[in-house]
Amino acid sequence: MPWIIAAILSSYLLGSIPTAYLFCKLLKGIDIRKVGSGNVGATNAMRVLGKKLGIAVLILDILKGFISVVFLAGFFFTRTKFLDEQNLSILLGLCSICGHNWTPFLQFKGGKGIATSFGVLLGLAFKIQGLNVVIGLISLVWISTFVAFRIVSLASISAAIALPLFSFFFKLPVWFSSISLLLCFFVLIRHKSNLLRLAQGKEPRLK
Repeated sequence: MPWIIAAILSSYLLGSIPTAYLFCKLLKGIDIRKVGSGNVGATNAMRVLGKKLGIAVLILDILKGFISVVFLAGFFFTRTKFLDEQNLSILLGLCSICGHNWTPFLQFKGGKGIATSFGVLLGLAFKIQGLNVVIGLISLVWISTFVAFRIVSLASISAAIALPLFSFFFKLPVWFSSISLLLCFFVLIRHKSNLLRLAQGKEPRLK
């Protein structure tokens, strides 16, 4: 039991690292929560820091999810038999996403979880047959929506909704389809304000 607790805490704390906040604070002396959209994520970091550093934030946020699923799960699986490796990977991936969304380092107000969720999916693709196809398709949904509207939140919401739909369509394991619904729910909850602005036609476009 101590090992599974250590695994959960490690993954949560890794996900909790507020990459965008740290980059903006250290490089510009700016609190990202007080500029742009106020979101502690890669999109707002891109607005504040420019595309190159914004992409660096994006990659690091993706890695938080990927490392939790692939490396932390592998490390702790050899030390605990509380869960099989696949279920442990899913648990730690969800912990990483929760850490990003509700980081204790910023009074539990973090990012939207899109990049970290994508990293989790990339890590799980090594363990779930057919998931790579679904990842490719939701990436296509994200890209096509963004190209058409230039609104990151709309692209992210569209991809999140597409995830469980494609998971069911391609008959991925039922347990993963259930997880995909949970991830979709996380995204929608974190985008409540964006959904309101979209409905009002006030959501900003990324130039």
